Amino acid sequence: MSSDEDFSLVVENPQPLEDTLEGIQTLISNYKKKYDQLVEEQKELAVARDDQQEMIQKFKERSLKLSQDLDGEQNSNKQKIENEKAKLDSLKGEEFELMQEIERVEAALKKEEDANNHLKQQTDVFTAVPEKKVVFLGQTVKAAQTQTFEMKSRIVYPMEEGTALITFEDEVVAKKVLEMKKHRVDLGGECSITVEARPVQLMMPKLVEIDSEICPQRILISDLPKMDTEVMMNKLEIYFSKGKHRGGEVEECEMLPDSGTVVLTFVEKNIARGLTETEYHEVKLKNKIHKVRVTPFLNGKITNLKTKMSVCPRTVLLTGIHPVMEHETLQDLLEIHFQKSSNGGGEIEAFLYNPLGQQTSALFESVSKNKEEK
Repeated sequence: MSSDEDFSLVVENPQPLEDTLEGIQTLISNYKKKYDQLVEEQKELAVARDDQQEMIQKFKERSLKLSQDLDGEQNSNKQKIENEKAKLDSLKGEEFELMQEIERVEAALKKEEDANNHLKQQTDVFTAVPEKKVVFLGQTVKAAQTQTFEMKSRIVYPMEEGTALITFEDEVVAKKVLEMKKHRVDLGGECSITVEARPVQLMMPKLVEIDSEICPQRILISDLPKMDTEVMMNKLEIYFSKGKHRGGEVEECEMLPDSGTVVLTFVEKNIARGLTETEYHEVKLKNKIHKVRVTPFLNGKITNLKTKMSVCPRTVLLTGIHPVMEHETLQDLLEIHFQKSSNGGGEIEAFLYNPLGQQTSALFESVSKNKEEK
């Protein structure tokens, strides 16, 4: 340290001794200051505590409010969800009802379409009938006496061996022969046979319901000229087998003798419809062009059939005919016997004999009300 530097001496204030009055007063003063400082700190802490408690209370109230708001929001959302679910269920119910309504409408539409198709088929059926020329004879009847449909019977009657069928012109004669029942037929030379007369019972249709439909493979050809059947069928088959005439391969060609029409059956199903769209076709027959009519062919299916047993009023069945002589001779003798009024007979319209060892069938056809023809 340089000698030129200044220096000073710091002398601390001497602390009074504790055991002196001044020292005690000094301690009291210091403790009082500390106390006042602690009281001030306590006040500050109390204020801070009150602030914290107030803040806690505010937070509690805010938390409670938020909790209540949350519960309310949850309840509201829950109610909204339930309402939306109810709306969804209602919409599902409406959708189900609408689907059922759609199904009912579609079913009704299909029913109407089926009915429309059925009516169209009926129209096709009516137009498919070959034209028939008629002449008015000047006779009229009441509407109640007209018949909408007439059915003629064609019954094949298998005959037993050793029997004969006789059809008389008069019903009274047939009834008398049946009443006599046993008949002794003289065959000449002290030879005779005894036959028994029985009624002929046939199963007749009482009610017939037929469902007709268009055949997709067949056509019916009418308005044909009179000519050789085989030649005509060959020409028709050739004409309708050509593609330029909208034809196709022919499977079968058949003549219907009762109506004079021809039925053509094609291999493919789409040929017939195309041909029937053109009603008249020009076909060369007998070295000239003829307009033949082509219509759909009808397939018939019996949907309802009721029958009844009917007795032929003019026909009698003879049984017990033994082959004692030649077939033709025995038939002639039987016919002669039942022609004589002395034997209860009368005029014979038809006679059919089926001897033992042979198979014969008789054909019965309707001729008029309550009459059958053999």
